[in-house]
Amino acid sequence: MKLKTVLSLSAIALLLGVFSYVVGQWSYSWLPPQASMESQLVDQLFSTMVAIGTFILFGVTGTMTYSILFHRAGRYDTSDGPPIEGNIKLEIIWTTIPFLIVIYLAYFSYQTYREMNIQAPGHVHQAAPTKNVASGMPPMEMPITNVEVLAKQWAWVFHYPEKNVTSTELHLPVNQRAHFILRSPDVIHGFFIPAFRVKQDVIPFEDTDFEFTPIKEGKYRIRDSQFSGTYFAAMEADVVVESQEDYQAWLNHAARQTPTPAPNQAASEYARRQQKEDRAAWKTVPPAPPPMVNYHP
Repeated sequence: MKLKTVLSLSAIALLLGVFSYVVGQWSYSWLPPQASMESQLVDQLFSTMVAIGTFILFGVTGTMTYSILFHRAGRYDTSDGPPIEGNIKLEIIWTTIPFLIVIYLAYFSYQTYREMNIQAPGHVHQAAPTKNVASGMPPMEMPITNVEVLAKQWAWVFHYPEKNVTSTELHLPVNQRAHFILRSPDVIHGFFIPAFRVKQDVIPFEDTDFEFTPIKEGKYRIRDSQFSGTYFAAMEADVVVESQEDYQAWLNHAARQTPTPAPNQAASEYARRQQKEDRAAWKTVPPAPPPMVNYHP
């Protein structure tokens, strides 16, 4: 290969590498704000995958475009191409490079999950065989906020055993580890907070431990990532991350409130449907009764 060709290809590869890196850094802006420690790790992995994918995409399509434009047969050229049976060197290269990329991404992904300390879905406590575990970051020497989460058709209910407070809005102190026990009395639900980059399936009739650390004050949304029935789209709740002082003030205020039925969109829509004279022919699972809570927004 001529030196000029080598230098040209090297320059193109360098420019493509710089462009891919820029796109990888740009990908951070495609995601919600980083509101948890776990989100930083996940976003770094995502950015790396975007950069590598960009390099491969434009490298392959650029090569194909160049070949089509500058190495195509003439309009009236009907001759056969050269009889090429194979190129061992080329085959080794295009096999080795993807293999190394896959190994690197697998290692990077493994390191990310290791830092987040997420166990496999089938992992079970030795001391408590009915519990699945998926914790967010390695154990730290810091206070822990304990919350029991009940996911049911179709509402999120959060119980704070410290003050025996029940709420339909999740409140958490910033920069403090949050430990959850997730439960479901009916079907599988998905505890998913996009801004935190964490998701955990809630298995019916099993307790699942889950942890993460919020690091940015603000209001975020919990969504059910599993299709759980007719009113699944209405199964959302707010997550409020606030200072330790504001969190304690809210908890003390909620503890003084008398439990009342919380507004529930699924229950309201189902009741309106039942009151209609011309009911739809399609049957639906009736939602659970609105939860009794100390606090609801």
